[in-house]
Amino acid sequence: MSKSPVLEASTTKTAKSLPNLFELVDSLAADFATRAATHDRDRSFPFENFAALHQAQLLSLTVPVEFGGQAVGYTTACQVIEKIASGDASTALVLTMHYLQHANAARHRRWNPTIYEKLCRESVQGIALINAARVEPELGTPARGGLPATIAKRTADGWVITGHKQYTTGSPILRYFVVWARTDDDEPQVGSFLVPRDIPGVKIEDTWDHLGMRATGSHDLILEDVCIPIEYALDVRPVKAWSNPHPLMLAAGSLFLSALYQGVAIAARNWLVEYLNERSPSNLGASLATLPHFQTAVGEIAALLYANQRLIYTLAEDIDKGEHKPDVNLHAQTVKYLATNNAIRSVEIGLQLIGNPGLSKKYPIERHYRDVLCSRIHTPQNDAICSALGKSALIINSSR
Repeated sequence: MSKSPVLEASTTKTAKSLPNLFELVDSLAADFATRAATHDRDRSFPFENFAALHQAQLLSLTVPVEFGGQAVGYTTACQVIEKIASGDASTALVLTMHYLQHANAARHRRWNPTIYEKLCRESVQGIALINAARVEPELGTPARGGLPATIAKRTADGWVITGHKQYTTGSPILRYFVVWARTDDDEPQVGSFLVPRDIPGVKIEDTWDHLGMRATGSHDLILEDVCIPIEYALDVRPVKAWSNPHPLMLAAGSLFLSALYQGVAIAARNWLVEYLNERSPSNLGASLATLPHFQTAVGEIAALLYANQRLIYTLAEDIDKGEHKPDVNLHAQTVKYLATNNAIRSVEIGLQLIGNPGLSKKYPIERHYRDVLCSRIHTPQNDAICSALGKSALIINSSR
């Protein structure tokens, strides 16, 4: 298969600058980590982190080169997400969703070309983040099927959007929402509509108060007769015309999220290693790190994280080289299933190892555990992944 035309520059344009890029990202992650606990406790949004990401030109990594972006490959995008997540998982999740919107739009190229270029150039020039608004109170996640309750009415001047969306990650800072809605036609069409945040009728309700990822600002989005231009209907089609998205678009989501939660697990591992080396009970006369039991447990964590590293980056590199299989989406889902479960298990081992201190808000591993558990709720979820894998295996076996 040919190399991806959208995310290939990690082996061309940016290859010489990658060491400097990762040094910069490491520095940013360390800075973000100093504030992560405060933002988590207060549910406050880390605006300053995104100012730093913009200054470092990291908001345009998946924007096409022709519009001033860097169009990095899956491998580089995953590495950046992982490193940022090791500093602040919430910041990394908002960044991941922004990266996905641009990466998939670049591959899809169904949006109005003028509007698409405008979005890309704004992301290069300023803090202009974008994310989808899909989940609804009645519908739940669209990945499970069903028509959205959000309505787009066609008018002489464009569209009027009315609806209620949940879990809109990054809502305090997003400049644009890509809203999943249906038209009010007798035979409804379904698709994405671009809604700028600073227009009448757009309201953010402060509803996000979850166990983990508390600083993502994933609040409810309320749209009350929001008027947008006709060309802001990004991709609207009859229901029957919607087929499965391009496999690489779906694969990007699974891989990027896998890298994010690998970063969270690495942060937990790093703290644990430091704690075990520094903790020297008086009855022991040496650090906990010298005890075989602790060494074995940390070895198990190392094995889990090594497996994740191989899973995520082997597939990412295959995609960047154009060496992936037609069922690359199923492979990426498998990676997500394994990598996120490994990440959760690795943090749990650390908690079990040190007991009560692990559940104290004094230490960051408690926050890392709450954050890593959130991996279970991202689409595709574990039951859907295993169902798809089972159907694939059964169909293959039944054909022999």
